[in-house]
Amino acid sequence: MTNHKEGIENPRSTFLLMAIITGFVGGILWSLIAYLFYYFNFLSIEPNILLEPFTVGTWRESWIGILLCIILYGIISIGVALVYYILFKKIPTMWMGIGFGLILYLIVFIILNPIFPNMNPFFQIDANTHIGTACVYALYGLFIGYSISYEYNEMKYFKERVLKH
Repeated sequence: MTNHKEGIENPRSTFLLMAIITGFVGGILWSLIAYLFYYFNFLSIEPNILLEPFTVGTWRESWIGILLCIILYGIISIGVALVYYILFKKIPTMWMGIGFGLILYLIVFIILNPIFPNMNPFFQIDANTHIGTACVYALYGLFIGYSISYEYNEMKYFKERVLKH
């Protein structure tokens, strides 16, 4: 007879690890998509603007700067995923993730705007950049939010149905 509890001594730590991995992968994936948007001129703000307050020189525009920036987005995204994990994991709707992404967009473009010297103020950025960036952030939030909420509900279902037998 198989023991259903085998290998799941601490499902919360497994779920937390999944949230961390989701955050890292989401940061890398959606920063790559943002670079693609920039490459095709949907955005006028290059995603490597993240490095601007901390670096000097043009190296951040080379392949090493782009690679470092993508990895940094993955690391920062771990924190974002943990915030979602703590606050919203129980909300099983895609709209929460999309809303979360749009809130992140507003935080970056309104509140954090002053730390990026080459970024124009919010109302001076062109409409294409606002629309493209809002779409990337909304889809990023959907990716993070729905992945975490789905996994939470799967874990809850597993605990309720399988472990009771």
